[in-house]
Amino acid sequence: MPMPWFLLSLALGRSPVVLSLERLEGLQDAARCSPGLSCHLWDGDVVCLPGSIVSAPGPVLVPTSLQTELVRRCYQETDCDLCVRVAVHLAVHGHWEKPEDEEKLGRAADPEPEEPRNASLQAQVVLSFQAYPTARCVLLEVQVPAALVQPGQSVGSVVFDCFEAALGTEVQIWSYTQPRYQKELNLTRQLPALPWLSVTADGDNVHLVLDVSEEQSFGLSLYWNQVQGPVKPWWHRNLAWPLEPDSVRTSICPFTEDPRAHRNLWRAARLQLLPPRGWRLDAPCSLHAQATLCWQAPGRGPCQPLVPPLPRENVTVNMALEFPLLKGHPNLCVQVSSWEKMQLQLQECLWADSLGPLKDDMLLVEARGPQDNRSFCALEPSGCTPLLSRASTRAARLGEQLLQDLHSGQCLQLWDDDLGALWACPMDKYIHQRWVLVWLACLLFAAALFLLFLLKKDHVKGWLRLLKEDIRAGAAATGRAALLLYSADDAGFERLVGALASALCQVPLRVAVDLWSRRELSAQGPLAWFHAQRRRTVQEGGLVVLIFSPGAVALCHEWLQDAGPAPGAHGPHDAFAASLSCVLPDFLQGRAPGRYVGAYFDGLLHADAVPALFRAVPVFSLPSQLPAFLGSLQGPRGPRPGRLGERAEQVARALQPALDSCLRTPGTAGMGRGMGPEAGDRT
Repeated sequence: MPMPWFLLSLALGRSPVVLSLERLEGLQDAARCSPGLSCHLWDGDVVCLPGSIVSAPGPVLVPTSLQTELVRRCYQETDCDLCVRVAVHLAVHGHWEKPEDEEKLGRAADPEPEEPRNASLQAQVVLSFQAYPTARCVLLEVQVPAALVQPGQSVGSVVFDCFEAALGTEVQIWSYTQPRYQKELNLTRQLPALPWLSVTADGDNVHLVLDVSEEQSFGLSLYWNQVQGPVKPWWHRNLAWPLEPDSVRTSICPFTEDPRAHRNLWRAARLQLLPPRGWRLDAPCSLHAQATLCWQAPGRGPCQPLVPPLPRENVTVNMALEFPLLKGHPNLCVQVSSWEKMQLQLQECLWADSLGPLKDDMLLVEARGPQDNRSFCALEPSGCTPLLSRASTRAARLGEQLLQDLHSGQCLQLWDDDLGALWACPMDKYIHQRWVLVWLACLLFAAALFLLFLLKKDHVKGWLRLLKEDIRAGAAATGRAALLLYSADDAGFERLVGALASALCQVPLRVAVDLWSRRELSAQGPLAWFHAQRRRTVQEGGLVVLIFSPGAVALCHEWLQDAGPAPGAHGPHDAFAASLSCVLPDFLQGRAPGRYVGAYFDGLLHADAVPALFRAVPVFSLPSQLPAFLGSLQGPRGPRPGRLGERAEQVARALQPALDSCLRTPGTAGMGRGMGPEAGDRT
C-alpha cells in the first residue's frame, strides 16, 4: 500500500538547499498547454532569427511572462540529468480597428469585416535557451479558439519539457513570436548548487536521492505524519551520520501537493456497491471527496451528475451509505470526485451488479413549485431540455409522447421529495418506429431505381460507365503522398516542375507543390506552409522530393556555408529557401532516409553537382531514371514492373516538351554543365 505523505527533517551544519524534483522519462522533448488551447512542438531545433518588430494587423498572441521549474530527465533508473522546464504565459495583444463609417454613424459596419473578430488566433512561439556550453532554439505552435480571444486578456500558457543544464550554472532564456510584435522576453536563472535532495514516488516505491559535499556532516530523519497540525510521528528512524550540535534544520513534506501521491492514494481506494441500494468507499486514509448520483446513457459520453435536484454529499471513507432512491435502474451510477484541482474520480454503476445492461431510457426531471406548479425537462448530453420546447433534440421532438407515457404510468419513478422527482421513460418503441420508417424509405428508393432501370436501360449503362471512371479517379486520389520542393530559377523551370507534378498525379500519387497553393502561401507564409505539408506527408507515410537545379544547389551552399541566406533575398512564395531551415537538420541528424528522395533533370544539372550531404538519400536523374524514381515514390505496394514501365513512359512523354523548352532557353544548358563535380565537393 503506498504511503504518500512524509515529513523529511534534514539537519545540516550549513544552510541547506532542498529540492524535490519531478521525474521525466526518455529523451523526447514535449509540449503541453492550458485547457482550451492547442499546441504543437516542431520536430528538432530551429535557427534563431528574431527579426525586426512589425505592427500587429489585429489581435495577436504574444508572450507576457516566463516561468521555470527544475525537473529530472532520466534515461535509466539511476541515470538522470537536471533539466529546466519553461512555461510561457500568453495574452492577446492589439484589437480590431473600427471602420470609419461605424465610428461616424454609431452603428455596425458592413458584416464582412466582423468575420475575423470571431476567428481563432495562431502563433509561432520561439524559446531560446543558453547555458554554457549548451545553446538551443525550439519552436512551438499555439492556437487559441475564438471564444478565448479577448484583447488585453491572458489566454493561458504553454509548457516545454525541457532544456538540460548542469547544477550551479547560469541559464538565459528568451521568448518571442514569429513574426515579432514586441521586444523579446528574457529570463536569467542561477541553478542551485549542491547539496540537494530529491524525493519521488513511483507506485509503492519512494526514492530519496541526496547529494552533498564530503565536508558536510548531516542527519536525515523520516516521519509518517498522519494528522494535521503539530508533527506527531509514530515512526522515526535516523538514517545518517551523527548530528552536529545546534545545526540548522529544515523540514519538508514533499508529497502534500504532489499529484502523483494523490493519484497513488486514489488508486488504492475502492468504490463498492452494497445491495440493495448502498455503497461504500474503502481507502487507507481519509480523502477530501464528494459523492453524487449520475445518469449514464448508453454510448453517449460521460456520466451526467444529477445535481440538482440531488445534492452532493461529503464522503466518509470506510462507512456504508444509502442511495436516496425509491427504485434502482441500470443507468444510475455513484460518482465520487476529489476536491483537488486534479479532478480524480471513481465511478460504479448499478448495472455492473444485478440490474442488467444499460437501457436507452430517457430520464425526466420534475421540478415542483408553489401551488402545485410542475415542470419537466429531459436529461440529454447538451443539458436538461424542457419538454414541449422548440429545440432540435430527441427529447423536444418527442415531448408530447413522453408526457403521455408519464401520465399513463409507463415511466418508472426513481426518486421523489417535496421539490421534485426523477422518472425513467422507455424509448424502445420510438426507436422501432424510426427504423420502420427508414426501411420503408429504403424499399421505396430501391423500387424507384428498379423502375428507372427498366425505362432507361441505355442511359443507365452510360451512368455505370461514368461511375466506373469516377471510382478509378477516386482510387487515383488515394495514392501515396509526395511533397515537391524546388527553387524557382525561372518561369521555364516552374513549367517543367508543374508538368512533373501533373504527371505524377496520374500515376497515381497525391502531390503537393507550392505552384498549386499560392493563396495558402500568402496567408501562412512559406515556412509555416512547408512545415504543415511536411508533417502531413511524413505522418501519412509519403516522401518529400527535393528537386535540385542550379539555383537550388546555390541556395544549399549558401545555407551550409553562411548559416542561412540574407533576409528578403528570395521571393515571398519561395518555399524551397524557407524549408531549408527544417530540411537541413533532418539530414544533419540522420533522419532523412525514408522521408526524402532527390531528383534533377537530364541536361540541366550534373549528377556530381548535388551537395554530398543530400546524397544520403536516393537521388534520381529524370527522365532517364523514371522507373526507379516512381518505384521509390509508390513504395513496396506499387504496381508490377511491367505496369511501372508503362507509367514511366507516360510521365516521360509529359515531361519532354517542357524539358526541351528549358534546354533551348539561352544559358540554361550551360548553367547545368557548369555545376560540375567541383560544386558538389565543396559541401
